Amino acid sequence: MGVGIAIHNIPEGVAVSAPIYAATGSRIKAFGYSFISGAAEPLGALIAAILFLPYLRDAYLGWAMGWVAGLMVFISLDELIPASREYGFDHLSILAAILGMAVMGLSLFVLA
Repeated sequence: MGVGIAIHNIPEGVAVSAPIYAATGSRIKAFGYSFISGAAEPLGALIAAILFLPYLRDAYLGWAMGWVAGLMVFISLDELIPASREYGFDHLSILAAILGMAVMGLSLFVLA
């Protein structure tokens, strides 16, 4: 799970910092905003753990993980692939989506 999260955080950091760097030309601003964006996740996890850990059951966690995974797949297939096709990347976007799912699945298989 940790490897999957780490793999996910690399493009997320680039997606946050690259536009800021392109707009301002400042590496410090790009790094700062990327750091704040990345720090929000563990802070949110800590707050959620404090509030919900006493009530957490395996079934609830499995249901929540499945729901979030389904939402991410929906967003990828419904929003990102059509947007990439507008820029002429017809087959590349589908290949990247399948490859990304394979990498995540493989990381869960290897670590389980």
